[in-house]
Amino acid sequence: QVQLVESGGGLVQAGGSLRLSCAASGRPFSSDNMGWFRQAPGKEREFVAAIDRSGGLTYYANSVKGRFTISRDNANNTMYLQMNSLKPEDTAVYYCAADGRLGRLTLGATASGWGQGTQVTVSS
Repeated sequence: QVQLVESGGGLVQAGGSLRLSCAASGRPFSSDNMGWFRQAPGKEREFVAAIDRSGGLTYYANSVKGRFTISRDNANNTMYLQMNSLKPEDTAVYYCAADGRLGRLTLGATASGWGQGTQVTVSS
């Protein structure tokens, strides 16, 4: 069972930047594809970005493409989401997720492991 802990959320003005981190433990980090999802109040959880086991392949939702960058450090069991040019509509709880199948992250909005979430609030 994988344990995931997010950090780095906070309050930022529109146009600003934040970097989220996701620390993983419980099973070999390099065995999991990883992803970021978010859920805004009153809305369903949505896919944000995903990265494969090696870090060589990345996928993004159209709404964040060109502004967010997903990366991972397999030596330190950590995944990141660099968020630039933030907009008020990016306000949400951000969750990291892990799964052995990349398609479950990118297409199914589901995963075998989830973090507890970190709040990101972007003021206008």
